[in-house]
Parts: sequence; structure tokens; C-alpha cells
Amino acid sequence: MKRIGLVSMGLALGLVSTANAQLTMQMSNGWTFTFSGNVNTFAYYEKTTTGGSTPAAVAVGGITPAGGTVNTTRLTTGLLPAFAVFDAKGKEGNTDLGVHFGFAPEVQCGTGINDCFGAQIDMRQVYLTVGGSWGQLLVGRELGLFSRQNILTDQTLFGIGASGNGLPGDGVGTTLGRIGFGYIYPNFRAQMTYSTAAGKPAQFSIGIFESAAINDISTSSTGPTTAIPGPYTNTRFPRVEAELTYNAGGAKLWAGGVLQQVRTAPTGPTNKLTSWGGDGGFRYEKTTFSVTGSGYYGKGLGTTLFGANGACSITIGATTTVCTTSSTDGARKSYGFIGQLTVTPPNSKVTIAGSYGSSYLRASNVERAIAATDFKTENTLVSGGIYYQATKSLKVVGEFDYWWTKGKLAGAQIGNTNKQWAPVLGFMLFF
Repeated sequence: MKRIGLVSMGLALGLVSTANAQLTMQMSNGWTFTFSGNVNTFAYYEKTTTGGSTPAAVAVGGITPAGGTVNTTRLTTGLLPAFAVFDAKGKEGNTDLGVHFGFAPEVQCGTGINDCFGAQIDMRQVYLTVGGSWGQLLVGRELGLFSRQNILTDQTLFGIGASGNGLPGDGVGTTLGRIGFGYIYPNFRAQMTYSTAAGKPAQFSIGIFESAAINDISTSSTGPTTAIPGPYTNTRFPRVEAELTYNAGGAKLWAGGVLQQVRTAPTGPTNKLTSWGGDGGFRYEKTTFSVTGSGYYGKGLGTTLFGANGACSITIGATTTVCTTSSTDGARKSYGFIGQLTVTPPNSKVTIAGSYGSSYLRASNVERAIAATDFKTENTLVSGGIYYQATKSLKVVGEFDYWWTKGKLAGAQIGNTNKQWAPVLGFMLFF
């Protein structure tokens, strides 16, 4: 099986076919070695509308900055990183063995930096596999299970989606795509995951992962202010994630879940917070079109990145109420969805795609009891793209993205909606 990390997502999207041109060598010990990957670069102009006035202090977990803060042209890698992928596979007795390394370099440095001597190289994947007729065990660093199908079927994987400019640390790493605008990023994390044998319509995977601290938000009587780590920082137990997929007759269905418990201290009397969530979706694909829908729901998950803004503490005047009294009262609700359509005319090298998706973050039970901290944040992205397969290996991408953030307190919108937009041109070469 050809494993090239996120590059293989192109096959799941059905937007274009990637070239099967990786280097394969047969070694003297019977093992095979392959090298494959992709290089991509996107140029885009991005601007925030001057009318956006929703303050970040209200829109907890908001992605789009207030008006006038971003007006820039950039050349960067897209949501899909450039990848250099190395695989070695062999068979010893009845056991299939393999190792996998996925390096993800980028072409850019931070925003506005001229003399950058060496851009970031992200070690996204490093894992071993042990398999047989009983299934496969993957041990190491790889994409998580929860929400992975949501990103694997996302059209912005072949573009930039939301750039992330205006957020802390912008300009480094990949763009956001639709992360935070319809799903929570599954990320590449340390794991031990078992999957049933491939080659059948249904496949089930379950694994244990490194747990993550759940961010806390200090709030005042005027609304949320500063994000701080914790207080749920003790990862006593691993996170559990699971996924079930079913493929038949051009249709794909999936459902998954996540469960994690973190505490405020390693020993002694502690408070705990349980994060849980479910995701699911479908994809129906024919030669000339595909329809995809996905969504998620949970508590204590945060938004955009797992755990970010997932819990709270409140200060009202001289009174402080810390949201650590139970595993539910301090957890914030997260949910979102994506709808997507792609069309490929018969005998055409062009695919047209469009999608709409949103993510929402709601105040915890403790916060909702107080009007000054009863917030709701919406992040929405609309994306359209044209994907031209110029050669078997080269793809040219045109994209236009428009996204916004709304913030509400006690049910009333605060400020005008923050909006950004970006036209995009990019080139992707798979090998």
C-alpha cells in the first residue's frame, strides 16, 4: 500500500488523481524502500474588511481579526504541506512490518521577513507498523483518528482555505484550510492504534494517544479576555479515539469518537474535566461529481485545535468562580459542519468544487448562568476552487475563500462581523 501521508488525501477528495511515480527499490534482505511526496506553493492576496468590529475579548476562539488588521500578499505552502516521505516494508514469517518517515518542509518564513536562512521542517510522521490477517498496529506519530475523515475529504486540502494571518504566530507552518471552520484539527500525535484488516468494506480503528491540557479562559464582567494554560494540565490517563468507516458502491460513511480526562493536579484532591465528542459524515462519489457532508459535536474539545478554549474560569468584580467544580459545568460546547460539492465534466482535466462550513463554541454551564460571560462564537468559511490537472503529476489551483467570525454575549451580537477574503493561485507537483 502506498503511504505518503497527507499526499494520499488527494485520492480521497476525488478532485484530481495524483501521479504514481514514487521511487521504489528492492533491497537484498527482501524489504522494499520507496520515496515519494509533493511540492506546492500558493500565492494569495488577503484582506480584512474595515467594517469588522467584533472584539477578540468577546469572540472566544474567534479566528478572523477585526477590520483593517490584515492587508497582505503572501507566497506559502498551503493546507497540505510539501512532503518528503520515506517508507521501508518487509515480511518476516506471516508478519508484515514497516517504518514510515514524513518530513514536511515549507517554502516561507514568518510574515515580512526577508533574510530567513532556512524555513521550518516539520517532522510530521514517524511510525512503525506491524500487521497480518488479524489487522495492523501502528505505533508512533501519525494523524489522529478523531475528525481525520473530515479533513481528508476537505477540498481546501488542495488550497489555502483560511490563511490564519492575524492569529498569533501567523506566517509559519501551513495555512488553516477549513480547520476551525467545520472540524477540529486531528493533528499528528504520538499514538498506539489498532485497525482491523484492510480490503473489506468496513474497517474499525481504535487507539490511545497523548492527552492534551485543556485551555482555560479568564473572563471579566466585560467578556472573555486572556487565554492561559490549564488549569486542567495533569494528563494522568491517555486519550482514547476510535473510528469506523464503510465503503461500498461509491459511498463512504464514517463515525468516530474521542474521550479524555484531565485533572488540575497530579496528586491529592483534584478537580477533573472530561472531554468527549463524536464526528461523522458521508461521501457519495461518481465519475463526474461527488457530494460530501460531515460534522462534529462535543464538550471540552475547544475549537480549531483540540483543547483550545475548552474550559473556563470566571472573575466578576471581586468574586472568582473557577469552573473546576465538576467535569461538565466547566466544559464548553463545540460543534460544526461542512457541506461540499465537486463536479468534473466528462473527459475533462478540470474539477470545480465549492463548500460551506462553520464551527461554533458555546459558554460552559457556569458561564451561561452569568449574562456577562454567556458567549457564543461562530467561525464560517465559504470556499470555491478550480483544479486543473495540467500533466499526470502537475496540478494548477485557483481558489477564492471568504470567511468570518461572529461573537455574541447573552444572545446579542457584539460589534459587526469580522470578515476576510483571499483569491489564490497555486501549483502542486506530486511524485
